[in-house]
Amino acid sequence: MVREIMRDEAFLSQKAEPAAPEDLPVARDLLDTLEAHREGCVGMAANMIGVNKRIIVFDNEGEYMVMFNPEIIRKSGPYQAREGCLSLAGTRPAKRWKSVKVRYQNEKFQERFRTFTGWTAQIIQHEVDHCEGILI
Repeated sequence: MVREIMRDEAFLSQKAEPAAPEDLPVARDLLDTLEAHREGCVGMAANMIGVNKRIIVFDNEGEYMVMFNPEIIRKSGPYQAREGCLSLAGTRPAKRWKSVKVRYQNEKFQERFRTFTGWTAQIIQHEVDHCEGILI
């Protein structure tokens, strides 16, 4: 189901709670909402649809990917970026990393590790920031 985009900065600034198997429908709603906004959006976190859980979805080189409880455990190659967000007006500066290693759980809640680089790494960092209550 396509959900309304959350714009309340007080809500978006809260650190998200861990996701659990009963939160699988939230991931489906996130994917539906991301798809509906694909013209101007490449990733979303659950708090962007009003659910304070650690779930992100993003465009991984043309294919949508879901992560439950993502955590960046290694990063390298700092750089400055300018980013926009569906939940916020305008663009803002953000420090990002060229490469990130992420620990996360898949939709079966099995732990996984994966390294991402470039644009995909930047998207993941933005969405993980959302999980931490960090707004750009």
